[in-house]
Amino acid sequence: MSMSGENDVVMPGDNGEKSRYRSAEWYGGSDRNAYLHRAWMRRGLPANAFDGRPHIAIANTASDLSPCNSHFTEVMESVKQGVYEAGGIPVNLPVLSLGETVVKPTAMLWRNMAAMSMEEMFRANPIDGVVLLGACDKTIPALLMAAASVDLPALVVPGGPMLNGSFRGQVLGCGTDVWRLSEEVRAGKLPEDTFLRSESSMIRSRGHCNTMGTASTMSLLAEALGMVLPGLAGTPAPDSRLLESAHESGRLAVEMVKQDRRISTIITRESFTNAIVTLAAIGGSTNAVVHLLAIAGRLGIELSVDDFDRIGGGVPLLVNLQPAGKYLMEDFFRAGGLHAVLGQVRDLLQPEAITVTGRTLVDELASDEIWDADVISSRTVPLQDDAGIAVLHGNLAPLGALVKPAAATPELLTHRGRAVVFESIEDLHARIDDPDLDVDADSVLVLRGCGPRGYPGMPEVANMPLPEKLLKQGVRDMVRVCDGRMSGTAYGTVVLHVAPEAAAGGLLGLVQNGDYIALDVPGRRIDLDVPEDELARRRVSAATQAGFAAPTRGWERLYVDHVMQADTGVDLDFLTGGSGSTVGRESH
Repeated sequence: MSMSGENDVVMPGDNGEKSRYRSAEWYGGSDRNAYLHRAWMRRGLPANAFDGRPHIAIANTASDLSPCNSHFTEVMESVKQGVYEAGGIPVNLPVLSLGETVVKPTAMLWRNMAAMSMEEMFRANPIDGVVLLGACDKTIPALLMAAASVDLPALVVPGGPMLNGSFRGQVLGCGTDVWRLSEEVRAGKLPEDTFLRSESSMIRSRGHCNTMGTASTMSLLAEALGMVLPGLAGTPAPDSRLLESAHESGRLAVEMVKQDRRISTIITRESFTNAIVTLAAIGGSTNAVVHLLAIAGRLGIELSVDDFDRIGGGVPLLVNLQPAGKYLMEDFFRAGGLHAVLGQVRDLLQPEAITVTGRTLVDELASDEIWDADVISSRTVPLQDDAGIAVLHGNLAPLGALVKPAAATPELLTHRGRAVVFESIEDLHARIDDPDLDVDADSVLVLRGCGPRGYPGMPEVANMPLPEKLLKQGVRDMVRVCDGRMSGTAYGTVVLHVAPEAAAGGLLGLVQNGDYIALDVPGRRIDLDVPEDELARRRVSAATQAGFAAPTRGWERLYVDHVMQADTGVDLDFLTGGSGSTVGRESH
């Protein structure tokens, strides 16, 4: 058969086994619609591309405005070669990409929009499987949420962390050292021009953050969920082994389609248990909680915020990475990577949970040796005995709030202090360095109006900067309480994801300056120490004031009208569950 002869008439789907592929619904047959679909896609493709071969979309989040993902154009080419080699047809499918560091007001505002648009494109197009290229914080969660709702065979290729940066002989962790160095400038300990010179040294190569921030966390958790070629997650972006694994992922995607190995057969309740154990052992980002809850919601799997404490509690911290330690992701990969960690907690993993290969996660841990015990600790000598994310309840957070003990000051995990309240992030910026601000080291900084509805979008602002006058006194941590999130690269005694948020009627909205807040992380409580009759009076007063000013149009209006709270993953209420891959109507 010629590659492009005008008499080559191909009608896939007429010969048994080949008709089982979803793409044959577009390309199979001899009617007008099949003709249109084939004709418009035959721009250089051979005729046999439509003869029952699986079509694999490469969901590509490459964008110059998403710098952590900018190298995916090259990675995509390796995936393509793997798909071709395995007998499939690869198609590049650019999808919405979110650059965590540059979009305003927060990338989280559009995670659900990205997931919704990706879901519709996965369903609407003639594809049999999809390879998900994600790196920056929101891209892997959005891709997994979308793919879970459509439930096609899919796997993730994480883009990998950047290489270690350094400045004046000191290693720089991107994100974490931004917070640290900027506070030193405000404290008068570091000249501003020195701080600015470090800027070009921090981001040394392509790739996402090299700390154990959200991007690194979600890449590793995607593998713990079973959705990544085993051993790939954590491979640095400039490492040639990333391209090798991308090629193999393309081959595997074709096999998954032939075996009909869908997301719903891979990600189960047991998979989430493995992800939560992993989250604790690596000292991962608190942002993983809202992302895993949202993915579970798309699959109809019951998962609650309290499961993160119940399952992760007692899991030791084994990874000595910023912000909870001192090393970076390049060191983590060198020291043995994810499999070295999972080998230490193998007995805590659910043995029946499978991966994209069809084999179990536990069986895939072929090489689990630790090559640098200062970077990855053994189970017998952990960095911390109990590193799981603590879930707090109490009258200030009846639906839950989070704190990351591994990144907090131990002495502050039990604390009682008077509140210093900021109504918004703008209010915080305006007053935090006021020398007349009534605050001391024992105060509790409270920031509200930063939840899913209140901002809107739940920004990473919970790790509030400390008052300048306290920094100059040597204070480097305080208890902070917020209905927003914080970067996975951040640190401190921060109580975040308070639910319900102030804008949704949460008690956080009634806190006043001078009120006492009691934090008891060992007891898993956070309470506003104000008599109930006084709170009742405040509720009546608040009800007479102007309500929350919701956006009036566009995505923000849709988001605010339908977004759920942090305890259920901050998805939109009408996007939970899945709609499958079936398209019921024809296009012409």
